Amino acid sequence: MSPEFLPSLVDINPGFAVILAGILAYFIRIPVLRAIITIGGPVIGLLMLSTFSEFGVDHGVMRVMDLTAITYRVDSLSFIFALAFLIAAAINSIYSLHNKDPLQDACALIYAGAAIAASLCGDLMTVFFFWELTAVSSVFLIWQTGTKAAYKAGMRYIAIQILSGVLLLFGAVYFLGNHGDLSLRAISLEEDGAWLIFLGFGIKAAFPFLHNWLQDSYPKATPTGAVVLSAFTTKLAVYMFARMFPGEHILIYIGAVMTIFPVFFAVVENDLRKVLAYSLNNQVGFMICAIGVANLDTEYGRYALNGAAAHAFAHIMYKGLLFMSMGAVLHRTGTTKASELGGLWRTMPWTTVFCLIGAASISAFPLFSGFVAKSMTLSAIGHEGYVIVWCMLLFASAGVLEHSGIKIPYFAFFGHDSGKRPKEAPFNMLVAMGCSAFICIAVGIPGLGGTKWLYSQLPYATEALYYLEHSLWTWDHVVTQFQLLILAMLAFVLMQRFGLYPAEKPGVVLDFDWTYRRIGYGFAHWADRLWERASPAMTNGWRKLGSRVHTYLTEAFSPEGMLSKGGPSGSMAVWTALILGLVIAVSVVSAI
Repeated sequence: MSPEFLPSLVDINPGFAVILAGILAYFIRIPVLRAIITIGGPVIGLLMLSTFSEFGVDHGVMRVMDLTAITYRVDSLSFIFALAFLIAAAINSIYSLHNKDPLQDACALIYAGAAIAASLCGDLMTVFFFWELTAVSSVFLIWQTGTKAAYKAGMRYIAIQILSGVLLLFGAVYFLGNHGDLSLRAISLEEDGAWLIFLGFGIKAAFPFLHNWLQDSYPKATPTGAVVLSAFTTKLAVYMFARMFPGEHILIYIGAVMTIFPVFFAVVENDLRKVLAYSLNNQVGFMICAIGVANLDTEYGRYALNGAAAHAFAHIMYKGLLFMSMGAVLHRTGTTKASELGGLWRTMPWTTVFCLIGAASISAFPLFSGFVAKSMTLSAIGHEGYVIVWCMLLFASAGVLEHSGIKIPYFAFFGHDSGKRPKEAPFNMLVAMGCSAFICIAVGIPGLGGTKWLYSQLPYATEALYYLEHSLWTWDHVVTQFQLLILAMLAFVLMQRFGLYPAEKPGVVLDFDWTYRRIGYGFAHWADRLWERASPAMTNGWRKLGSRVHTYLTEAFSPEGMLSKGGPSGSMAVWTALILGLVIAVSVVSAI
């Protein structure tokens, strides 16, 4: 490689390296070589990200049809998201090493690379391209399960993801027409096209009533596919909200609702991967709420944006760890139904330990990553005076402990003894889970320096480090969090003891998607049958009407028609005068 070429690597988006690795992984069938490529792609991407020149500089600028495409721009916000995505892509590649499916390896890397590239773009049109690439590549991680249910879920998934992209495209075109600029920047909902962009992001963030694609598709993905899916789509939407809509007040209340409603569904859900999907909704709600508070002109507004970014980073790690532990259970037992599991700690001890670390992290136990990530959000919301919202998030925090911190490990590895004695997870799965668990602990324990490292990477590092030194490890903060966690655990124990906790049993949990999957399907079926009956009559009616019109025109304009027959010149003059008068009348009316 010539020395002249080396500096140009600084201008290349790291996501491109991951996408290229995904393409190569599909065609290279030698297992060892494909393993090197699948892990090497994200590692090279990390090296590329670490060598960027400076914040805010545009690289890879191109002119396409009078549009300026900015393919690579790094700043303090995009850096933390891209860093998390690249780390997740590398860990996911390790987790998937046992796979013998080149298509899954390829789609996982192309999907991750598209999310990384989108987070490092500088204009909306380039984001749209990678936005759609994430949808098209990720659907194969659902379809590769090979079941009819997975195929239908994948079709619903791709439809809603494409709809998100169409809304984003329409909003971008409308925005361009009115502003002449597609550069990524903070905008207001009052600006032209902003609502379309907002809804496009909202679909991928799984806003209330738009969320069911997540619970429908993720649990039906392959054991490794669900892990990959958990890391990118919703967090890419969080990044875009933080980039374009910080401080938008409506996000406060949307996020608060997102934290609350999944708790009730997760309590009664039997499929543990679906429980994690509802929990993902809940956690994204915290981030969305923080972005709504993020008025960047105030100190606590900057705390809130820091909280959203830190929470996104930590969430990618611990949610991936929980999905990995359930993926290992599915790989060894063939199920993640709570009613069919229990007692697995006996033969899967390492998976159990890693699952418990993920559970402690998502529950925001002190000394784990969730505590240091979520604290700034709660502090900012409380300080800004959103008392009701703060109480909602406090309730949601207790709910997270119940359904992800307790329910997942308890019913999978402890609880009643299912009699299953599967082997421990494959070695590569354990290595991947170990990497994620290490990050969850390293970020949480102050003596290891992980918290300071994470806070120094946040968009407003000065404010974050000040919060670390003066607010995070205070006695009242730590004791209050322990009180919340202990009382939530006590509530679970008492409900279990007195039989008040919902029993884990097979069943269907109705959610908002019932309205369009049942009522909507029923209406479409009724309309189809109505059309089937009405179609012959309508066809005959149109045929008769067409025949009459044809006969009339033939009689009027054919060589034998009345307008073509020889007649007195006075008759033609009359017709000409009538037509001329009609034209004049139409012209006058249109002018008025």
